Amino acid sequence: MLFRVDPTSDEPLYVQLASQVRTAVARGEVRTGERLPSARDLATSLEMNLHTVLHAYQELRDEGIVELRRGRGAVVTADAPPDLAELHTAVDALVATARRLHVAPETVTALVKEALR
Repeated sequence: MLFRVDPTSDEPLYVQLASQVRTAVARGEVRTGERLPSARDLATSLEMNLHTVLHAYQELRDEGIVELRRGRGAVVTADAPPDLAELHTAVDALVATARRLHVAPETVTALVKEALR
C-alpha cells in the first residue's frame, strides 16, 4: 500500500493516513491479516513524526479496522463490505456534478460529512 500525505492540507496528517487505510479496506485493496508498514518505517518514509503515524494507527484500532500487535505492528482486521458498487456509482455522479458546477473538493466533503450526521 502506498501512502501519500499533503502537509499543506488543512486536514491533519494522521487523519490523512487513517483515511487512506479506510479507503483501501473499503475497496478491497488490503485484506484481513495483511500487515501495514511499521509505524517507524512509515514515519521515516513520509518524513513525519512517529507519533503522528501511531495516532493514525490507534484511531484505526479504536474503529476495529486494525489490530496493533507488539512486535508485529498493525494488522488489518476488517474486511471490505460485500458490495459497494452502488455507492461507487453515486460517488462518481457526485464528483461529476461537483466538477460541472465548479464546487471545491473541500465544500463537497463538508456537504457529505454534514449529510452523514
